[in-house]
Amino acid sequence: MAATEAPESFAPDIPVETKTIKALTLQSLKRTFDVFASSYGQPTPLDESSQLLKAAIKYRDEYAHVSHVVAPAPAPKPTAAPPPSAAGATLSAAGAATAIDGDATGPSRPESRSSIAKLIDQIPAAPAAAASEKRPGGAAAAVVGGQQMVLYQPPGAIVAAGGRAADAAAQQRAVMSVINDKGSNSSAAVSRRLASKWPRPVWHAPWKMYRVISGHLGWVRCVAVDPGNEWFATGSADRTIKIWDMASGQLKLTLTGHIEQVTGLAVSARHPYMFSCGLDKMVKCWDLEQNKVIRSYHGHLSGVYCIALHPSLDVLMTGGRDSVVRVWDMRTAVQAMVLSGHDQTVCSLLSQAPDPQVISGSHDSTIRLWDLRKGKASAVLTHHKKSIRALALHPQDFAFASASAENIKKWALPDGDFLHNMLSQQRAIINSMAINQDGVVATGGDNGSLWWWDWRSGHCFQQDETVVQPGSLESEATLYDMVFDMSGSRLITAEGDKTVKMWREVEDATPETHPGLPFRPPKDIKRF
Repeated sequence: MAATEAPESFAPDIPVETKTIKALTLQSLKRTFDVFASSYGQPTPLDESSQLLKAAIKYRDEYAHVSHVVAPAPAPKPTAAPPPSAAGATLSAAGAATAIDGDATGPSRPESRSSIAKLIDQIPAAPAAAASEKRPGGAAAAVVGGQQMVLYQPPGAIVAAGGRAADAAAQQRAVMSVINDKGSNSSAAVSRRLASKWPRPVWHAPWKMYRVISGHLGWVRCVAVDPGNEWFATGSADRTIKIWDMASGQLKLTLTGHIEQVTGLAVSARHPYMFSCGLDKMVKCWDLEQNKVIRSYHGHLSGVYCIALHPSLDVLMTGGRDSVVRVWDMRTAVQAMVLSGHDQTVCSLLSQAPDPQVISGSHDSTIRLWDLRKGKASAVLTHHKKSIRALALHPQDFAFASASAENIKKWALPDGDFLHNMLSQQRAIINSMAINQDGVVATGGDNGSLWWWDWRSGHCFQQDETVVQPGSLESEATLYDMVFDMSGSRLITAEGDKTVKMWREVEDATPETHPGLPFRPPKDIKRF
């Protein structure tokens, strides 16, 4: 068939078998063109309501911490104009001009040029009826995109008819009072973003290693200190637990009973007991008067990685590879409850007397605050992006810190409010962390890095590296666990070169002789 017969091939009465390949191709192209010609090359039209709601959410998220600031309205023009409506006076959160409730009789916002700015202009402000119904604390409600958004107005703010502020000096005093008020959430939101307001770090004496203890035949995985500050215990991959004298570092006792690595230790301050856990799925209670195991706690389905004792109740918490936190009655060895919710291995645990009584960190990058009365999590903190392998409670402040591979974060209790990140990144997998009474935070990484931080400001004032003992590989410089003694003047580290190292402050150090690393205030404070 000749090429001139191609237009006749689109007729439906011609059978397909008699068409050429060229004709069939043209027919297929024509059908495709008919399907897509109407919208070919055209962007998908945007839904105005969804875009308005998205802009309102971003608007509130970015400017919520300054939404209480009142901006003065521009001066009225000298030309005669109808009196503005007093019912339309509202607050402007982003520093724009004051908006009126829709009529053209009063001043309006400046003309916007970009599409996002025009969407923001369409966000409805609080109407007169809603503004008249004040909530406690001076909050007014406004409906944005079908949802209710609370606009905060300080009780001392004076907004005149037409959206004019009465006194600019009063506004400045209100802003400064919010910044200086350390108790309110809004002040924290403002002050966290002011580098000039960032607390200056307290000078701390540098720390140095003064003792290396050898004796284990495997990695030293965990360490715990006696509440009387006379001895400390270490657990190792050689399946033994060794008791060492705190003052001299001499070996006092070796306990055997585990058939796998010992990964966690806890010494009771109320009983002559020590508790241990390991990769053999076992949790054991040791009587320190008889130096033998008196109870075993059965229930974990896989290796147990962390252990914590309640300071005032006779309960014991353990977490492991089965992704749950198990609560045990230490007297009867009965499993009291199972705290489930994590998706991966639970690798760090904290326990305290006030609520939340149990805090757990997991490889699923979440921290859970548990309510022991209800047996479920009261809060889930999802700010981290990597595994949380280390948690540490502050001995005086009602706060704790968490460490992962990307950064170290500080949290306020009891609700788990995020405070801020530490000002530097250790750039290592942080396996251990400890805090003493002087506000010194020590963190140890898998690459042998040992960093010292100031708790209040988050400034790293010393960066050190552990030295592996002769004959060990450089890859065995991992710091698996660390703990301060009861006085806070000595630090004990459990390391991968089969040694235990002890650190203390330099005695004759002064700010002039040992100034430490320079402090640089943060420039961009992240919200998470």
